[in-house]
Amino acid sequence: MLQQLKRFLIAGVGALVLVGGPVAAITPSPQMIEQFKNLPKAEQERIARQYGIDPSMLSGQATQPTIVNPEVVAPRNTGSTTEVVNQSETDAFNQATKTESQIEAREEELEKQLKRFGYDMFAGEPSTFAPVSDVPVPAEYMMGPGDVLNVQLYGKENKNFSLTVGRDGLVQFPDLGPISLVGMSFSEAKNFLTDKIAQSMIGIQANITMGELRSIRIFVAGDAYRPGSYTVSSLSTITQALFVSGGINEIGSLRNIQLKRAGRTVGTFDLYDLLLAGDASKDLRLQSGDVVFIPSVGGLVSVTGEVRRPAIYEIKANDTMADVLNMASGAKPGAYPEASTIERFSKDVKTVINVDLTQASGLSVKAKAGDLVRVKSTSTRIDNAVTLVGAVVRPGKYQYRNGMRLRDMLPSIWGDLTLNADLDYGLLVREINQRGDVKVIQVSVGKAISGDDSANIALQPRDTLMVFDYADRATLLEPVITQLRQQSRFGDAIKLADINGSVRFPGKYPITEGATIKDLLVAAGGLKEGAYTLSAELTRQNISEQTGVTVTHQQLSLQDVLLNDPSANIALQSRDVLTVRDLPDWQDTRWVTIKGEVRFPGTYSIQRGETLKHVLSRAGGLSEDAAPRSAVFLRESVKQKEKTELLKLSDELRREIAAKALTKDTPTVGYADAQNMLKELENVEVLGRLVVDINAIQLGIDEADLKLEDGDALFIPAQNQTVSVMGQVQHPSTHRYKKGFTFDQYLELAGGPRKRADDDRAYILRADGSVAMPGSSYWFSTDEEMQPGDTIVMPLDTEYKDNLTLWSQVTQIIYNTAVAVATISGL
Repeated sequence: MLQQLKRFLIAGVGALVLVGGPVAAITPSPQMIEQFKNLPKAEQERIARQYGIDPSMLSGQATQPTIVNPEVVAPRNTGSTTEVVNQSETDAFNQATKTESQIEAREEELEKQLKRFGYDMFAGEPSTFAPVSDVPVPAEYMMGPGDVLNVQLYGKENKNFSLTVGRDGLVQFPDLGPISLVGMSFSEAKNFLTDKIAQSMIGIQANITMGELRSIRIFVAGDAYRPGSYTVSSLSTITQALFVSGGINEIGSLRNIQLKRAGRTVGTFDLYDLLLAGDASKDLRLQSGDVVFIPSVGGLVSVTGEVRRPAIYEIKANDTMADVLNMASGAKPGAYPEASTIERFSKDVKTVINVDLTQASGLSVKAKAGDLVRVKSTSTRIDNAVTLVGAVVRPGKYQYRNGMRLRDMLPSIWGDLTLNADLDYGLLVREINQRGDVKVIQVSVGKAISGDDSANIALQPRDTLMVFDYADRATLLEPVITQLRQQSRFGDAIKLADINGSVRFPGKYPITEGATIKDLLVAAGGLKEGAYTLSAELTRQNISEQTGVTVTHQQLSLQDVLLNDPSANIALQSRDVLTVRDLPDWQDTRWVTIKGEVRFPGTYSIQRGETLKHVLSRAGGLSEDAAPRSAVFLRESVKQKEKTELLKLSDELRREIAAKALTKDTPTVGYADAQNMLKELENVEVLGRLVVDINAIQLGIDEADLKLEDGDALFIPAQNQTVSVMGQVQHPSTHRYKKGFTFDQYLELAGGPRKRADDDRAYILRADGSVAMPGSSYWFSTDEEMQPGDTIVMPLDTEYKDNLTLWSQVTQIIYNTAVAVATISGL
């Protein structure tokens, strides 16, 4: 039943299409609508697509039809199109690449990415026919059967007629009878009818225009994208026929499109004339029965390199390199056409021909099929420029002028240099040959700008002036040092020297022309505070073919060097090392901090070897309310050691967890528990606490005293009359200190240990940071009397769930840190 209904509906729709002709949409009857609703949705969509029916009309939801222009040409489904690589990337590649194989591979890749010129114009395929009907009709248009003339009569009578040219060339004009227009153009027919009306119909004038145009049948043959027979407008030309047929396929010619009429070629059209020059004079108008024939492509030439339009071009016989260069829209400004090449197939090999595309001899070379023309780029090096880099306001390249000097580049300290520029040390890097080898000249920018003619060095083309600051010294020097290393050939000494010790910028520096020890000191930014000027050491390698290399150490007086004493300020040699010593017992200012219950808390400067007892005395000693047993002493070196140990502990914990996970007879720690434990450990912030006995120090016991280091901090809290109980107890809390109360009594005040507590490993964290562990001290017992500020820690029983003993270490670290932090934050 369903198949019969489908056949009936399709037949009805088809009949309406045939009877109604090319209308915009079909108006279905109510019976058709009801039958259409009973069909499956997929079948409804198929019928609507096939017969151009608006589905909303058949579903009973008629909407206002939307008028849209038909899509004549849809995009071709040819896959992705590779774009031509940016030529600037190619230049950068060629500059950076040194191997021949890599350059050849890059050139082959660029060649493969070239596209055929002109084929983008037809990057679509036809979908329907939309005749050209809204363009002006030229006067020379030849009238033919099917054309319509619109005639408007006005004057004594007002009438409008539409006259259709019949197959016999006649139009049936009311009141005038049949009129023959055979062989007439539109202009001739218009004038003829106007005269006829004026002679036959007195007092009436006529206005004649072109109405509907006839359609003609033409053929597109050869290498078209879709060859075949097409119905087009009588005003269509060769290019319009190409668009209707989808253009030209991959092997079709753009330059020899032929128009054949009655078996004879009546014209040829070169699309390059239209694409390159906008010349459509040979785009002939078509007549019924014409054949547009597209032959196969002729010779192809690839053009790549520094041209405006790299592509593959079709050539004709006798085309030259000048024609090819013109097709590619000429060379770019950065091209070097004098060194262009042609890769050409010759018998069974491929040859390369050098051509100068700036000379008539090179431009007149004939192009051959398969040629690959490469237009080379010019050098990126600038010949007549000097370069300014570093701590300057306007770095970059500047034009060189004859007689140019350093002060011409930098006339003002305030206007041309940055605030942190080094006025005493700069470098002038100068090329000395065509290989790019350089020599380095040390300059004083400040002296040159201030008017010292001896420092105002004359510049040369391709010089690079480097002005240093106090941050980019090593960065700017790196390429210079690298170049000096590379140009050291055949055993030549590398012109580099080292300076270390008490200078502002120790490191490796170029040995400039005539450089001395003083110049090296200036390059390193000068001496630091505390430098020992009476004696410095110069280490020198002496190379001899007979004795080999011998190393000597020479003592120099920097005072004499700075005074330009020739005996001390000697010339530098390659691989010299100058070591500048510090003054004996020299030290930078060291600071320690004392806070809390002292008479004069604050930050104190210390000298080497000064002890905690001495600094406490300078701070006025302890106040009456001080709790020396609760003092917290922090040291940076201890903090760094604790960080290292904590990382080791974390790694050990991970390994033990992994090992227990592989043990069959041991319960494993759950993944969540292990992650929480590691996370808690990683979040512990170490303080670097060092246990000190302030009371013993106050009594004068030397063994209790300690030497201070830079950054030490001592925190002495007020007297603390509390005892805290932490960890696995029923109620962790802090209690008022009661003299004579023992460990067990305070533990009872906290409700006693929990089920998971490890009471055998409970310990007391003393106020001074020391720990009393059970079994590790003969005097520790559960009836031990507690002291003010002590903390009882009841750890977790790590064997309750697993024998992971590192839990106890983690717990101890956490609790010890917490107690110290609480003490410091209370100050």
